Amino acid sequence: MQSPIAEFPVCSWQASVEPALQERAQEILEGGGVLYFPRLGFELQEEEQRFLADTWSDGKSKNIYLRGRERNLRGFAGSEDDALALAALIERYAAGARRLLDELLPAYAGSLEPSNTSFRPVEAAGRAQSWRHDDTRLHTDAFPSKPTHGLRILRVFCNVNPAGRPRQWRVGEPFPDMARRFLPRLPPYRPWLATAMHKLGITKRRRSEYDHLMLHLHDAQKADADYQKDAPQGNMPFPAGSTWICFSDQVLHAVMGGQYLLEQTLHLPVAALRDPGRSPLGILEKMLGRTLV
Repeated sequence: MQSPIAEFPVCSWQASVEPALQERAQEILEGGGVLYFPRLGFELQEEEQRFLADTWSDGKSKNIYLRGRERNLRGFAGSEDDALALAALIERYAAGARRLLDELLPAYAGSLEPSNTSFRPVEAAGRAQSWRHDDTRLHTDAFPSKPTHGLRILRVFCNVNPAGRPRQWRVGEPFPDMARRFLPRLPPYRPWLATAMHKLGITKRRRSEYDHLMLHLHDAQKADADYQKDAPQGNMPFPAGSTWICFSDQVLHAVMGGQYLLEQTLHLPVAALRDPGRSPLGILEKMLGRTLV
């Protein structure tokens, strides 16, 4: 399988990016690739080094994060002063990630909507989880309570491990190949059920057929042990001090190990893409021959 990882020479969060590199970055992202910046690290200030310990996690959530527009710190165990200091670190990362995206992907400027920003101090390997929540299994991102109606999920990751440990990923086959494999197995969409789940507060908005398919594709990938073992895939150890960006609703990925990560999630309307037909929504609509949102 050809590697979807594309290396870029950007090494500063304030770097100026030439138009040719901007074009290449957008092309790779929309084609289901991963932008990799091996020398783009995020430096913690001296007083922030104390947060490099998993004891700051409340043990209930995988991540410590600032939620969407609320920006309330969640998943954290510590004093109010500590919470303010960690929130400031996470916000500083969010600002850096946004500056990078504005320079690297100017075609998306004005269309990106920031969502959660997270700090992940807990070791990714060895967590006791159900198969559905086990991110060491290959999957594309889809969330049961948060239908997107086709919005893209763009994520900026940075490994800040102080001991130099890499973030170990597996990266799977192209999205269309996975979709062709699993679509025939999925249960049919039931509009009445989507309406009922929204009215009962199970989902934040009504699931579209697209959201139904993406959620069941996520589950089908994770539940298939043979697929996890035998599907085309490659290993990628993202070193400490590196950054990578992908559409996580399109790139099949699994996190096999690593500790101490910063991550920014943003949403992007399909209409803002250069080629909406290469998005998961466009691919699934073409395969099924109907509108899904």
